[in-house]
Amino acid sequence: MFPLSLILLVSAQLSLSYASKCRSQPGDAAFPSQAQWSALNTSVAGHLIHVVPSAQACRQMNCTEAQWTSGLFRADIPGSMNYYNWEEDYTMSPPALCLQNGTACAQGRVPLYAINATSAAHIQAGVKFASAHNLRVSVKSSGHDYLGRSSQKNSLLLWTQYFQEVTFTESFSVGSKNYGSAVTVGSGVGLKMMYGAALAAGKFIVGGTAATVSAGGGYTQGAGHSAFGPIYGLAADNALEYEIVVANGSLLTVNEFSHPDLFWAVRGGGPGTWGVIISVTFRTYPAFDTTLHTANVATTTANQTGALLAAHARHVFDWDAQHAGQYFYLYNSPGKNVLELSTLFVNVTANESLALMKPLLDDARALGALVMNETALTAPAMAVVGFADDASGTNGVMGSRLIPATAYENSPESIGEAYTTLVNAGAEAVLGHILGGGKVSANANINSAVTPKWRTAKTHVIVVSHWDDSATMSQIEQIKATLTNDYVPVLAKMTGQSDSRSYINEADVREPDWKVTFYGGNYARLSAVKALYDPSDLFIVSAGVGSERWDVDGMCRV
Repeated sequence: MFPLSLILLVSAQLSLSYASKCRSQPGDAAFPSQAQWSALNTSVAGHLIHVVPSAQACRQMNCTEAQWTSGLFRADIPGSMNYYNWEEDYTMSPPALCLQNGTACAQGRVPLYAINATSAAHIQAGVKFASAHNLRVSVKSSGHDYLGRSSQKNSLLLWTQYFQEVTFTESFSVGSKNYGSAVTVGSGVGLKMMYGAALAAGKFIVGGTAATVSAGGGYTQGAGHSAFGPIYGLAADNALEYEIVVANGSLLTVNEFSHPDLFWAVRGGGPGTWGVIISVTFRTYPAFDTTLHTANVATTTANQTGALLAAHARHVFDWDAQHAGQYFYLYNSPGKNVLELSTLFVNVTANESLALMKPLLDDARALGALVMNETALTAPAMAVVGFADDASGTNGVMGSRLIPATAYENSPESIGEAYTTLVNAGAEAVLGHILGGGKVSANANINSAVTPKWRTAKTHVIVVSHWDDSATMSQIEQIKATLTNDYVPVLAKMTGQSDSRSYINEADVREPDWKVTFYGGNYARLSAVKALYDPSDLFIVSAGVGSERWDVDGMCRV
């Protein structure tokens, strides 16, 4: 037998090894005491709050169904995610759930506390506290996050929703370089708010459609696509400067002259990885009018749907001269598929847009498809592009691929066949976006971490899967596995390339080769920047730079 003293010594060493390997969580001796949490609350002027899942918050507030499904409403709930499955912990036994109409409510993946920050100093205090106590951190603005990176169990949430400043200038300079007209927005400013401010100021800002995407949050860190990308490039291409709190608690001003390595990484190197963004400054452009052309096309069989999307693939370059962007969303239901087309034209009248869309719609009719609800509306771009709200409060996952222009040039029939395969396999929805080419391609020389595949992409295509709260754990796992193992490989094949890539903000967090699929050849350089600014991996998210060193919860090193 070993002496008791030796056993105690080994146990102590193992305990110390575990403590250094894992982050502190409730029940650990090193986890902050109530007095220490109270001291943090005092240091942030009373802005420390207890966080609960959105279902529990809504019970307390007597939310209506309309509020539950409103992204704008949910953005004001610190524990809420738009896809609220990211609030649940399916890995526990039994699962730790808090469902909309359930009776029990577990904390799940929802952070324990949040700093409802209104100043950079609040974020700095939170970062320093988390570092001192070896805590897991989460960073969140609105909860518009399809990969669950903004909600981590047993973590301290650094919540930036109320960084709401919007400031325009006609002359933004860094050192001796003048970039001209620009806007600085707080990291809590959603696209809806930003567009309203731009409309009032007579300016245009590159952005997407979703109301609750935060322009200064994860949007540009993933690249930031836009229907106006063919004219002005990606949102990351138009980012001129960031204010960011990094892992040592410093507030840095980051641009092409100040910390250029971090500036490179933040633009396209992945959300939640580099620090907490306080604000971002974007180029602005003179306001202009946009014509929005819409039409729905209905088909009745998988083969007819595939033929329709092959026709669409043949016409995908029809609108290049106008630098048009387009959202083409296919919804699959038994006996009927509907392709919703929304095309945004610049310097094109409503009647001209009808003529430009006619060849595609005539081909659709020739296939026996039903063209419905065709409209054309001209209005200021900032009044047209954004949604009034975002449908939220559902459970879902998605996977995606960037489809290169060569796939459309060389084999439009193969693209149609991929859609037929997905429809036959039961894919719920396939969301397509014409967002590449034009200025996105021309900006290939910009020194940023945006995956180079964006520069050759014509479209970005997503497969989406949902489930309701009645689904069992095995059913949910099957839905996720089908997306990863069956649907996404069809998209990968659609690219015609062996090294296909994905847009990290709208992707499958379970991508088998995520380092390559999300970051490509940039990963080694990103890792080096990570080591410089976050050597202890304070900021870790699933499928983010450095996450290979941590378990799935980001709690223990592997």
